[in-house]
Amino acid sequence: MTEPEPQNLRRIRRALLSVSDKTGLVDFARGLRDFGVELISTGGTATALREAGIEVRDVADVTGFPEMLDGRVKTLHPRVHGGLLAVRDDAGHVAALAAHGIEPIDMVVVNLYPFEQTIAREATTLAGAVEQIDIGGPAMIRSAAKNFRDVAVVVSPGSYADLLEELTGTNGALTSTTRRTLARKAFQRTCEYDTHIFNYLAAHDLPETSPQSAAAAADEMIAETTMPNALSKSLNLRLNKLADLRYGENPHQSAALYDAGADTGVGGGVAHAALISGKEMSFNNYVDADAAWQLVCDFDETTCAIIKHMNPAGVATGASVEEAYRRALATDPVSAFGGIVAFNRAVDEPAARALTAIFTEVVIAPGYDEAALEVLRAKKNLRILRARDARPAGGLDFKRITGGMLVQTRDTHRTARTDLRVVTNRAPTPEETSSLLFAWTVCKHTKSNAIVYARDGQTVGV
Repeated sequence: MTEPEPQNLRRIRRALLSVSDKTGLVDFARGLRDFGVELISTGGTATALREAGIEVRDVADVTGFPEMLDGRVKTLHPRVHGGLLAVRDDAGHVAALAAHGIEPIDMVVVNLYPFEQTIAREATTLAGAVEQIDIGGPAMIRSAAKNFRDVAVVVSPGSYADLLEELTGTNGALTSTTRRTLARKAFQRTCEYDTHIFNYLAAHDLPETSPQSAAAAADEMIAETTMPNALSKSLNLRLNKLADLRYGENPHQSAALYDAGADTGVGGGVAHAALISGKEMSFNNYVDADAAWQLVCDFDETTCAIIKHMNPAGVATGASVEEAYRRALATDPVSAFGGIVAFNRAVDEPAARALTAIFTEVVIAPGYDEAALEVLRAKKNLRILRARDARPAGGLDFKRITGGMLVQTRDTHRTARTDLRVVTNRAPTPEETSSLLFAWTVCKHTKSNAIVYARDGQTVGV
């Protein structure tokens, strides 16, 4: 007769493994086998384990039913979910397991079909996205997480090492604290996963044969209508913390940076810009850098923007990156001191030397050559950000108000010459029209009741 386990410990005797991301899988499975854990697995996971010389039992042997419908049905069976959901100290549950020949499953190791990665790829079709909606995986995760008193659920390879360490210290068992923590992570994962699916289906009503990416579909939808019903009746946001910030807008405020690109249609952006050199970014640095980056992304020509407190101190185009910077600086050299500088082209050495002639907080660009980086890194207090390709952000724009959120489609419109209608006695010259179009774009990124004076691709005053 085996001794009863301590109240807060549950020994892992049987584990079901079914993963898309096989990072660390073999080592974790081998570690479980060292504790005498029986391994059950499916499809590609079972194949990977057998190729590594690890003994594993097919889930079809457990259920008595083969995988079917091209793998859509594998683990949706009472012999799986009964083994997960049965409460071990409930006499009725134990009797039901015995009556139906169901063995308990003490651990589920599952990571889901790569739906997020699929919809991020170009040329993803609706049919292709739908096939990456996992059904059996979330069902097992939820069953195991609901019964966390008795079952451990593992949804990330990042948990493997810590779990093996704990199993070593407890001779193959996990504490109630660990099981509860794993359950919380599991429900967070299924929530994120379902949020991605909901937002994709709500925002991207694609024909099954459409080759459009999700982002392109959103842009097309926005272009077709600006009616309020173009927005979904419900919006779910997934925000994952990327970093804690030293403080917020003021020193007494706490702050953090979160990733919201997948759900807002922004993707990448300033939040994912790489900090190449300099001190860590502050809350206000991010706010101003985003304003500068969005501005230069609105131009096709080589453009530089210098931002101070979210407003342009100077903006200009140029034949080179250096020329664009010098022309932008000429608008207001005083306000440019301590500002944020953005380029929509890679920075070269001449531009870097011009930039470092005065104090600058942050420079952001899609790239830098090595000579430019050597010059910029010499300024220890200069934060150097490398963003992804310079293009306007699509998707939705959010503004928080007390008790609610204002949501609108992003202003991606660019006024073109063909949009203009002359109502004055004298028509503007081609040069005047070009300056006017430039000024309108800058004005779009200027706060309050903006007035922008511009001439020949350069701001004269803001």
